[in-house]
Amino acid sequence: MLVVFLGLASARSEPVAATTRAERPTAALQPAGAHPIGTTGGRLELSPVVVDGLARRGPRYDQDRLDQALSHADQLTPLSSLLVMQGGEMVVERYYRGMRADRTTNMKSVSKTLLSPLIGIAIEDGLIAGIDEPIGDLLPEYRDRLEQSDDGTRKERLRLHHVLSMTTGIESTSFGNYGAWVSSRDWVWDQLRRPFVCRPGCFEYSTGNTHLLSAILTERSGKSLRRYAVDEFFGPLGISLPQWDRDPQGRYLGGNNMALRPRDLLRVGEVFLSGGRWRGEQLVPEDWIERSWRPNATSPWNGHGYGYLWWTDEWGGESAYFAWGYGGQYLVIVPSLDLVAVVTSSLARTQRGHTRRLRDFFDDYLIPAFTD
Repeated sequence: MLVVFLGLASARSEPVAATTRAERPTAALQPAGAHPIGTTGGRLELSPVVVDGLARRGPRYDQDRLDQALSHADQLTPLSSLLVMQGGEMVVERYYRGMRADRTTNMKSVSKTLLSPLIGIAIEDGLIAGIDEPIGDLLPEYRDRLEQSDDGTRKERLRLHHVLSMTTGIESTSFGNYGAWVSSRDWVWDQLRRPFVCRPGCFEYSTGNTHLLSAILTERSGKSLRRYAVDEFFGPLGISLPQWDRDPQGRYLGGNNMALRPRDLLRVGEVFLSGGRWRGEQLVPEDWIERSWRPNATSPWNGHGYGYLWWTDEWGGESAYFAWGYGGQYLVIVPSLDLVAVVTSSLARTQRGHTRRLRDFFDDYLIPAFTD
């Protein structure tokens, strides 16, 4: 896989203040109430034991199995952080190889999943008609060029559903095509102009697809993707969102290179686990979360299911829903166990097979330690 880091945003400045969707001040966050195992750098303030009527039973795990899981994690060389919450309380918070609680890390394609709540909010607020709205209507700037291109009519009729589920059938701009894509003059058009490699409905993972979502949100909201994300989602969580790469038109890269602290990612997981609620406010429509976790396709190269920007599989005998980024970045949610886990890995220390070892770690060690 070709990995390219861009500096396109470095010369641009876009101050963004954290605000809630209704411009209400965010309430002081309450401590979780448990002393994390292996914490370095303070306790995390997260959700109370009861959140919006949802009873949280607190941690429940097998200590011997958890000790074994942590011992195994210590041997995963590129690992930089491991955080686990269960029942609204922090159970594990460990940092490795110079990582600290206050440091951000490049979440790579976890960024794709972070667009999912933004699309759900935009639909709820009427900025987008729904998942059946056609691409030609969502990207009017490109409609004429689509109509004049090969297979243009077919592409214009593709729906938002296809983009969210990576089932457009259009050639991917990830993997071996990524370098040429980010070197193009217009990332949106470079994705749209590419040929069909299979019929719409087949799975074809592509960062270009999620960049289409960036363009759609920018077009419909009248704001940059970053501004919209902070106003509607990250601001109420108390999360600052640093700037990241932009395309030649100034649009933020959809689906790659967002930088967050592992604790920030854990908060996102808590929101999804709590049905889209945070501190008494319904940030993300609950039915959107259910829809996002429902598989629309299966990846032919790893066997995971794929919903709306969320991966899904069975790990440790439980249904797990996860965001996954290159090099070993994960946000994992296991609703049946009331559990959220975050793993980050050093991109400078990436090792062949590390992703496979992390999946085995979740499947064989971590999740079974928390099974009732």
